[in-house]
Amino acid sequence: MKRRLCGAAAALGVALAATGLPGQASADTRPGGTRATLPLGSSDLAETRTTRTLQPGLTLTRIVRGAVDPAHHWTVEATIPGGDTSPDPDAPPTTLKDRASADELAADLRGDGFDARSEQVTTPSTADYAGGTLGWRVRVGGFPSQSAAAAERTRMTRAGYTGSVTYTGWDGATTDRGPWRLDVLTIDPRTFRGTLDATHGPDIEDRETVSALADDADAVAAVNAGFFVLDPRSGAPGDLAGVGLYDGRLLSEPVSGRPGFVVQDNGRRTQITRLTWEGKVSARGTSLTLDGVNRVPGLIRNCGGSEGDSPTALPLHDVTCTNPDQLVAFTPEYGASTPQGEGVEAVLDSGGRVRELRSVRGGSLPPGGSSIQATGRHVAALTALARPGERLRIDTGLRDDRGRRVTPGPGTDIVNAGPELVRGGRLHVTPATDGMVHPGDPSWYYGWVHKRNPRTLAGTDASGRTVLVTADGRSTDSLGLSITESATVARSLGLRDAVNLDGGGSTTMVAKGQVVNVPSDAAGERPVGDALLILPRRR
Repeated sequence: MKRRLCGAAAALGVALAATGLPGQASADTRPGGTRATLPLGSSDLAETRTTRTLQPGLTLTRIVRGAVDPAHHWTVEATIPGGDTSPDPDAPPTTLKDRASADELAADLRGDGFDARSEQVTTPSTADYAGGTLGWRVRVGGFPSQSAAAAERTRMTRAGYTGSVTYTGWDGATTDRGPWRLDVLTIDPRTFRGTLDATHGPDIEDRETVSALADDADAVAAVNAGFFVLDPRSGAPGDLAGVGLYDGRLLSEPVSGRPGFVVQDNGRRTQITRLTWEGKVSARGTSLTLDGVNRVPGLIRNCGGSEGDSPTALPLHDVTCTNPDQLVAFTPEYGASTPQGEGVEAVLDSGGRVRELRSVRGGSLPPGGSSIQATGRHVAALTALARPGERLRIDTGLRDDRGRRVTPGPGTDIVNAGPELVRGGRLHVTPATDGMVHPGDPSWYYGWVHKRNPRTLAGTDASGRTVLVTADGRSTDSLGLSITESATVARSLGLRDAVNLDGGGSTTMVAKGQVVNVPSDAAGERPVGDALLILPRRR
């Protein structure tokens, strides 16, 4: 069992010393209101930073700001559970209504003996979203403990209502007094001689914890990376829900137009680029357009696929779009067996020649081999193209937001991300562009974007340093960040370009073999789809 580091900043120096990390730790408490402090809560809050060198050119900084705010309390928020498109345990419930409906529900609750009130929820504007009033929520009571609020929720359930227990510190008020706890890894290319790498683990279809991925690679430090499939109804758990490129090989296609965090030259050149893709399989002068790489045909997590996808071909976060007519390529990295189902599958050997044509999709691949799966109207076309012994050519390529071809080298990795947070040193938050605004469902935006949650951020500063940040959340010990707060924090840390990675229960940072943050899932550290690893210098 790995020991986790947590607790107040006063204990951090002792905890870090116990890990045997090299270098000297330094701590300073800065009064609120200075330019060096985080732009969170009241300006007079104390902030403690403790920095330790993990290896030359790599530092880990723990930032603790504020303390438990006596104004915060537990409450019960009247809810309608999320729908079938949100199997993710991080998916927010339906909680916002129009004012008349909220007032009516609050009145009904009061009539049944509950201390209910309706509250207006407003959200700040972003680069592509007007903000303003999201809707009205209904809350019941104010309680000093989570258990007391849970008891009230039980009483509401018996009376025929649904609700969830929440903490008011997660609402995002600018006057809150904390606390916040962040961990920051900084890679300085001037002195860093190690490697920054992305990995999906042994295969694409299975999830691994960040600590396991770090241990397997003997990494000095690591953080979780991109979004991925969690529920089998949305695809293969662990499959990347967006772009995944490792050592120059495209193993998962982008969610069209969404950003990727691009790692090159072992962290000496990192950038954020919006990506689209194109892929085809060809033989004898005939080519067929691919719809995906290494995912279950017909299931497009986070959408952003192609025409004919339902309900949209645009990005739509935490939604699984569908399409009965798909052509998907599989590489040896996918897993032990390709997805099973109706359709046809051309199985290729290591040289790309057709070994067999399966009339039912699914099965193992030959050593170093690959396959193409077709469903719906593509079955006949693939059957005609994939003659036994025929060599099929599979080509995939990425393009940036200007339409220019991206030519990654063997040392390039790209993990999926979104939304953007900072561009060129300015706040540039893009939830609408990246599918975080759900038409007709403001509750989703309220829970995922507006409210505070655990977050993982990545970016670069003006000196070319790569910065990876985790912010703990969903606790009274650390409130977490809203998406707009994430952007202001990233900019305050000096980032000229920054993006949001997967967060919530996935947010994890490992240093020297230990999980240094506090993952929010009740079960502890969550297995994820991929991770960013910082490796020592190879001798």
